[in-house]
Amino acid sequence: MIYFQLIYEFFKIGLFAIGGGMATLPFLMDLTERYDWYTKAELTNMIAISQSTPGPVGINMATYAGYNAAGVFGAITATLALTAPALVIIMVIAKFLADFSENKAVQAAFYGIRPAVAALIGYAVWELVKISLSVTNGSQITGIDYPGAFICLASFGIMQIKYCRKLHPLVWIAAGAIIGILLKL
Repeated sequence: MIYFQLIYEFFKIGLFAIGGGMATLPFLMDLTERYDWYTKAELTNMIAISQSTPGPVGINMATYAGYNAAGVFGAITATLALTAPALVIIMVIAKFLADFSENKAVQAAFYGIRPAVAALIGYAVWELVKISLSVTNGSQITGIDYPGAFICLASFGIMQIKYCRKLHPLVWIAAGAIIGILLKL
């Protein structure tokens, strides 16, 4: 039964999460409320791990979530279910590529989809900020993580310096890990 749920949920995510891996976040947050596959706190860890490992973020997160839900076969199932819609859509588009690229309706649809994707990603960012900067007791938010909020704001400020913008993302990930270890966050 769990495999059918994984196929259903991740096929749906793959079909409607237009805009890349980060667009899957609202769908993955929704899964935390409907299933006990992972918690919102685990979702933040899942995002960090998915961002840090090679490969597409959405696929990495599907693999992680599937593994949490049903082990290795769950990871394989979730990953295949997430990628199946894109594979089918790409095959159809490739067959009719010339017609699609010049079609006014298709161009208008993509023009309308862009703001919706931006809103989905913005919502996901807002939810991640709330989760990341909260002190929780179980699933209840009990306050603000002031050291975490300070580190977040300081990191954002430092990233606005022209030289720091050129630093590789691994530098920021390593710095965050070191600060977390030193401050025992």
